[in-house]
Amino acid sequence: MSERERAIQLLNTIPDYKLDYIIAYLQGAAIGENRPNAETLASMQELENGGGTVFKGSAHDFISAMLED
Repeated sequence: MSERERAIQLLNTIPDYKLDYIIAYLQGAAIGENRPNAETLASMQELENGGGTVFKGSAHDFISAMLED
């Protein structure tokens, strides 16, 4: 029996009142992982090595600064 078949077999034994929990868990598992791309990984490495620029203002201030450039 495959893992998928075993999971379906177990689902058939779960009472209806518990299915909301199972569905929420399955939805999270179905989304998968968000892995950073190469550019993001390089940026994180730069910050870890003491480089880069860290903005310390509010989101509004950051957007305003970006629009000025």
